[in-house]
Amino acid sequence: MLVSIGAGGYVAEIVLDHLRKTYGKVVAVDDLSLTVNDGEFLVLLGPSGCGKTTVLRAVAGLEELDTGRILINGRDVTRLPPGKRQIAMVFQSYAVFPHLRVYDNIVFGLRMRRTPGDEQRRLADEAAELLQIHDLLDRYPAQLSGGQRQRVAVARAIVMRPDVLLMDEPLSNLDALLRLHMRAELKRIHRELSTTTMYVTHDQVEALSLGERIAVMYRGTVVQDDTPARIYETPANRFVGGFIGSPPMNFLEGIVAGRGNSRPTVEVAGQSLELPARAAAALAARGPGHVLVGIRPEHIAVSLQPEPNAIAARVAVMEPVGPQNLLTATVGQQVMKVSVAVDFHPDPGQEIWLRIDPTRVRFMDAQTGNVIST
Repeated sequence: MLVSIGAGGYVAEIVLDHLRKTYGKVVAVDDLSLTVNDGEFLVLLGPSGCGKTTVLRAVAGLEELDTGRILINGRDVTRLPPGKRQIAMVFQSYAVFPHLRVYDNIVFGLRMRRTPGDEQRRLADEAAELLQIHDLLDRYPAQLSGGQRQRVAVARAIVMRPDVLLMDEPLSNLDALLRLHMRAELKRIHRELSTTTMYVTHDQVEALSLGERIAVMYRGTVVQDDTPARIYETPANRFVGGFIGSPPMNFLEGIVAGRGNSRPTVEVAGQSLELPARAAAALAARGPGHVLVGIRPEHIAVSLQPEPNAIAARVAVMEPVGPQNLLTATVGQQVMKVSVAVDFHPDPGQEIWLRIDPTRVRFMDAQTGNVIST
C-alpha cells in the first residue's frame, strides 16, 4: 500500500544544463551541469555560500536563471512556474501552518489542487503511516516536537505525488539525536517511494549517510560527483579531502626527488615515503617538485619505536572521542591528526613514529590542490 503514494507520477531524471546565476557581481552558480538519475537520492554538499541552495531553488522554480536549462524527465521546465513542474519541496524551516491540525497541514496542497475528499484521506493516511505520525493527525504543530513537525512537512510533500522531491537542509534545526534518527527515516522513506530526490546540506556526515551520490560544490560549481565511498576515499582535490571527514584528511608538504629512469621518492620532513608502483609512475611522469601528501587519520599507524618507512613526530594533544582517541602530532612544523586505540596513551612531547599506509595516500599538486592521477 505504501508504494502507491509515489505511483501517481513517474520517477524522473533531472538534467541541469550549464546553469549560471549571478546576484550583481556575485556569481552564485557558475556553468554547472549535473544529472540526477531516475529514483536517485543525490546530495548537494558544500560550505555556506557555495551555491547549493540556489541550484535547488532554481530546480524548484523559485530562482530565475541567467543562462542554462533544467529538464525533468526530458521536459524543459526552465521557464515554468513551480506549480507546473511536478515537484515538492521540504524547507529548512518546517513551514507548517500553526493554526491547522496535522491532517489539514498534510492535505493542504491536495485541497488547493481540488483533490476529492476521499482521495485526500487515503493519501494522508498512507503518508502518515509511512512517516509514523498517524496518532498525531488531530494535533496542532505547537503540540509537536521538532522531529514530528519535520515529519509532517515531509508527509505534506509526498502526498502530492511529486516526480521530484527537493529538500533544503531539512534536519539542520534538529538536535543531534533527532538528526541521527531522521536520517535513518529519510533513507527508509526513499527506499519505499523511490522518488527522485535532491537534498541540500553543509553537513558532510548527513551527505555520506544519506546520499546514493554526492555532488560536492565549491564556488558555484561541482568539483566532484561520485558515490559517498569514492568521495571519501579518493577526493579529487584538497578542498574535497579537507571538507569531507571528521577529522578531515591530513595534508603534508612533500618533495618529489628522482630524475631520468630512477624510481622517484617523496620526502616528508626528511623521511622518504614508500610508494606503490602506480603512484611512483605518475610522479615520475610529473617530475621533481613539491606535492601535497593526503592521508586520512585512520590510515596511519603509530609506534613508540623507530620503524622502517616511518616518519618521526611528536605528540601534541590526545583527545578521547568515544571508541578511539584522536592524536594530534607535529611533524617538523606540520600538524597531523591520527586515530589511535583508546588504550594508547603517550605523553605530550613524546617522540613517536608514524607509518603511512602507502596504498591510501592521495598525492596532490602543491599549487592547485588537484589530485595527481595515479
